[in-house]
Formats: sequence, structure tokens, C-alpha cells
Amino acid sequence: MTHQPLSTPFAFDTEFDASGVVVHASSFRPTKRSYAPMEVDALIAQARLEARTEALAESENMRAMALSAIAQALDSAIPALTQVAQSHREQSAALALSAARVVAASALDRFPAAPLQAALEALGQEIDASPRLVVRTGDLDDATRARIEQLCADAGFSGVVAFRNEPMMPAAAFQLEWADGRAAFDPADAFARMGEALNSALAAEAGHAEALTPETPLEERP
Repeated sequence: MTHQPLSTPFAFDTEFDASGVVVHASSFRPTKRSYAPMEVDALIAQARLEARTEALAESENMRAMALSAIAQALDSAIPALTQVAQSHREQSAALALSAARVVAASALDRFPAAPLQAALEALGQEIDASPRLVVRTGDLDDATRARIEQLCADAGFSGVVAFRNEPMMPAAAFQLEWADGRAAFDPADAFARMGEALNSALAAEAGHAEALTPETPLEERP
């Protein structure tokens, strides 16, 4: 068993030349055993500075890790958020269409001849030269026929108006037939076409909508 010596012999490693001039100074430096108060204060200040620097570096590292975790969470949540936004658009559009259907149904119940009047006014020039106009609609009582004849006259049609009673047709629905063409209106079909057009628009928007990304400012996100 080897024992460490209690003291280290002095090693004289300073070199002199023949004239006594130091050629190589000794590397030995004695351990400092005591410090002046100013030196103690300086050492404390240095230790505080090093501790603060280390704490700031650790804090910055933790901040970077937290930001990375937030970015990863956003990346994983973006597809779900995009789906939620698209679902919200679709549900809002469906609600608006349902509300429009209710309002339109109430309006058609109160003014069932309004669609026919609008059609006759729009087709005035086309049916004007026709000698005969066939009107197919439901609930053709005398008052309804007189009102339709007056509508045709107001639209500029001077030919014969022939009525065909179609009891199975819904209220406000009609079919017009003349020599060069025909026109028809059914509220249910009209709303079905509106729904198809709305779904197509939503599908197109879903395919071209701006994707949510962490770099996109909040005020610019859809």
C-alpha cells in the first residue's frame, strides 16, 4: 500500500545562465491562503455573474424547448382545426338554407301566384308571339284562373290561355308550355338545386381555402 507524502518537496526549477540572469522562471505558484476584503467582494461578484449567466442560459434553453413543444402541438392540432372550421361553414350554410326554406315557404303560402307572375314577366317577349299558352298548376278555381289570365295580359300575352289542373302539384308550383318552349317551377326542386350549388361551393372552398399554419397571423386566418 502506497502512502501519499504529507508534504511536497520544494522543486527549484528556475534556470539561470552563467551571468546569473534568469533564463526560465519557475512555474510554481503558491496557493493563496488569505484574501483581502476587496478580493472577496470581487470573487463574490464574479460568482454571482457566472451563476446569473448560467441561469439565463438554462432559462433560454427551457424557453426554446417550450416553444418547440407548442409548435408541435399546433402542428398536430391544425388538421383538426381545419376540419372544425370547414364543419362550421357547412353547418352555418345548412342552417341559413333551412331558415331560407322556412321563410320562402311562408311567403309562398301567402303569395302562391308570385313565382308564376315573375315567370310571366321574365318570359313576356318569348311568349308574346305564341298563339297559345298552356298553364299547368294545382288548385285552379275560377278566381285563380282569372288572376293568371290577368297576369298573362299584364305580361303582354294576347293569345289563348289554356289551363290544366294538376292536383298533385305543390302550392306555387307550375308548368308553362308554349309553341317554342316550356318553363317550370317547383319549390322543392328549387331548394334541392340551391343545396347542390351550396355544397359544390363549400367543397370548392375546402379545396382552395388557406391552410392554418403557425406562421399565419391570427387576423388573417379563415
